[in-house]
Amino acid sequence: MRILCIGDVVGKVGCEFVRKKLPSIKKLKGIDAVICNGENSADGNGITPSSADFLFDSGVDVITLGNHSFRRKEVFSYLDNTPYIIRPANFPDGFASGKGVCTLDFGRFSLTVINLMGTMYMDSGLDNPFLKIDKLLKDIDSRVVIVDFHAETTSEKLAMGYYLDGKVSAVFGTHTHVQTSDARVLENGTGYITDVGMSGPLNSVLGVKPEISIGKFKSCLPARFDLKNGDCKMECVIFEIDEKIGKTISCETLRIV
Repeated sequence: MRILCIGDVVGKVGCEFVRKKLPSIKKLKGIDAVICNGENSADGNGITPSSADFLFDSGVDVITLGNHSFRRKEVFSYLDNTPYIIRPANFPDGFASGKGVCTLDFGRFSLTVINLMGTMYMDSGLDNPFLKIDKLLKDIDSRVVIVDFHAETTSEKLAMGYYLDGKVSAVFGTHTHVQTSDARVLENGTGYITDVGMSGPLNSVLGVKPEISIGKFKSCLPARFDLKNGDCKMECVIFEIDEKIGKTISCETLRIV
C-alpha cells in the first residue's frame, strides 16, 4: 500500500491548496490512505471543527495534531466525537480531550496511526514519548503502523526513528515546517523522515509574513503572527509499505507548488 503523509497545514490558504492539489496527487501516485498534520489549519494557529472538516472533505483520511491541539476550545468535543482525528498520545491520561491512536480498516488489513509529541523544548508536562509508545504498541494488532512524531529537535526525532526501527512501518516528523532531505528506509524496514515539511504559504517564515518574523527577531518583542498570502506549497512523503509484513519498501518526498 502507498500512504501519503502531509506536513503541517497552515491556515485557510494551506487548507485550500491541499484541496486543490490532493485529488490529482492521490490519483497520480496511487495513494491508498492520506495522513495530514492539521494542528495549524485554522488561521491564527490551532485547529477548529470547520478546518478539520475541510481537510477530511478534501480527501484526508486521518488528521494528526501537536502542541497546538487544544488552542481552540471549540475543538474539544470534536476531538472526543470524531474517530479519525488524533492528538499526541502522551498528553497525561484523564485530562486531554480526544485520543492518540486510530485505526483504518481496509478489510484484508488495517492501518493504525499513532500521534506522539517530543519533550525537548516542548511542553514539559508530557509523558515520556519513548515509554508511551512501548505501552501503546502492546495493544495494537495492525501490521501497518505509522507514527507522526511532532517534535522540535532533530536529535529526538532521529532517536525515535531508530528506536522504532522494526517495530512500526514508518515514522514521520512534523512541527518544524521545514522538509528535511533524509527520507529513507532504516535497517529493519521502518520508513523515516525527520520532518515532512509544511503545506502553506511558499514565501513565508513557517507560514508567517517574513517582515513580522524579522521584526520580532530584531526587537525581541511579541508580535501578532499574520499569515502570508500568495503562492503555496504542499510538502509530503509517500511510504510504500508491504502490508503483509508491515515493512516499508521505499520513501518518496514531494514538494508541490
